[in-house]
Amino acid sequence: MTIRRRDILLGSGAGLTALGVTETGTAESGCGSFSAHRSTYVLVHGTWHGGWVWQEVADRLRAAGHRVYTPTCTGCGERLHLAGPEVGLETHITDIVQVLDFEDLNNVILVGHSFSGITITGVADRLRERIERIVFFDALVPHEGRMSGVPRDPETGDFPKWWKEREKQFIDGYQMDLWQDYPMEMLVPDTFPEVAAKLRRLITPHPAKQWTDELVLADGGWHGLNPTYIHCVGQAYRKSSDLMVGPARGPDWEFIELDIPRDGMLTHPTLVATTLNSLSNVR
Repeated sequence: MTIRRRDILLGSGAGLTALGVTETGTAESGCGSFSAHRSTYVLVHGTWHGGWVWQEVADRLRAAGHRVYTPTCTGCGERLHLAGPEVGLETHITDIVQVLDFEDLNNVILVGHSFSGITITGVADRLRERIERIVFFDALVPHEGRMSGVPRDPETGDFPKWWKEREKQFIDGYQMDLWQDYPMEMLVPDTFPEVAAKLRRLITPHPAKQWTDELVLADGGWHGLNPTYIHCVGQAYRKSSDLMVGPARGPDWEFIELDIPRDGMLTHPTLVATTLNSLSNVR
């Protein structure tokens, strides 16, 4: 089922006023009327980002009474100083697993952006009993034949030529540099100069091993966990392809289209928060 932006705003029963905030982030009266911790969200950042990318969305969800965590994975964002050639997919899966374990989180709505779709699938595979819903926010949905960010040749096991060329630009031989490979339009259009300035300031290199490691599943991954895909169809530069979406257009998925760019959590935080709020089973 495909839900478009108009449907989210008018039909979800969880509009902007229900969140108790405006698009600029100002709290409105009445937001404290919700009972504490209506739902629990864990929002996982994508490549080159950190937990900071979700903060405006998290503020709005918290204003609606939800419990929200925005962890930063090892070697990213404010944890850049922990980067090393050994940091990979397994590290990032463990980062998020530890949050759920040590914070004793249950009935979690687990959200992953971009290539953290692989990470959250690994988390869900290990902690199925703690996950209420898994949400891929314009993210890679791993599936048979695509269990890593950089699929190898099935016959030779080699990485593709484009990846080998990119490796030559890696910082210290293991960190991907966004600006070596993509323009700002990969994240947001030039109509959001303040957001672009924030991204230039906060974007950090990313451990390449998180892309190249193969995800190994033992307990079904995202299957059976109310999988949801949010497709950012407003992305003008290299919109996420069907190779990213994978099986998410299938009958067992909820498929939502939002007219926002890839980093829509920064350009349209209220719309994104409203959409995520609509996925909660608590009304």
